[in-house]
Amino acid sequence: MGLEEQAHPNPHGLRQRKGTTPQMVGRYPDFDVLEQAGHWDDATRTVVLDRVENVPPIRFFTSSETDTLKAFCDIATAQDEEPRIPVLSYIDEKLHSSVGDGWRYFDLPPDGEVWRRVARGLDEEAQRLSFTTFAVAPEETQVGIVHRFSRSRLHGGVWETLNVGRSWKVVMRYVVQAFYSHPWAWSEIGFGGPSYPRGYAVFGSAELGEAEHWEARENVHYDPVTDTRQRRLD
Repeated sequence: MGLEEQAHPNPHGLRQRKGTTPQMVGRYPDFDVLEQAGHWDDATRTVVLDRVENVPPIRFFTSSETDTLKAFCDIATAQDEEPRIPVLSYIDEKLHSSVGDGWRYFDLPPDGEVWRRVARGLDEEAQRLSFTTFAVAPEETQVGIVHRFSRSRLHGGVWETLNVGRSWKVVMRYVVQAFYSHPWAWSEIGFGGPSYPRGYAVFGSAELGEAEHWEARENVHYDPVTDTRQRRLD
């Protein structure tokens, strides 16, 4: 079994029935977090809905960097079909605003430069395999390159100017922040969204039937940690 087959984003055939999730994969098929929007205050509702309705334009990255990094983000988040969360658009917005996380590794350049070098490095890896860019390489090749990146097994070229392991941590911090701040991801993982001002009245567990009436109900019960190990993705 190749890496592409092992890393399939929906190996159990889960389908969303209500609302939108990435690729319409649904562990909580009848839960749509946006149905809770009426319980949020005005400021919160405006911010959350804006993430769905007003995707920011690309302004920081060049067009070639955008193609490469969009493909990278799709592989890193296992988004291989629509609907996709536009992860790179939110990363680009953050970098364009020059508002960082307030720190960086001592042996790495600023985050924006890390991203640009990663884009060049991904293209270089694809070119070593006879593809013009990472974006046009087959998905199996992209998965293999990203897998080696995650294991700090990329060498030569621009990678020699970076601490590869820490560069992976930097870009994935941005990817995870962008992906899981989007309400489509909340519906996928069963997160009920902001609890203010409604709050929680029940403090028991869903397994004991003590969850709030509006909380998500899981449709499958396999352990994702065990499943990941069985498919040798850990």
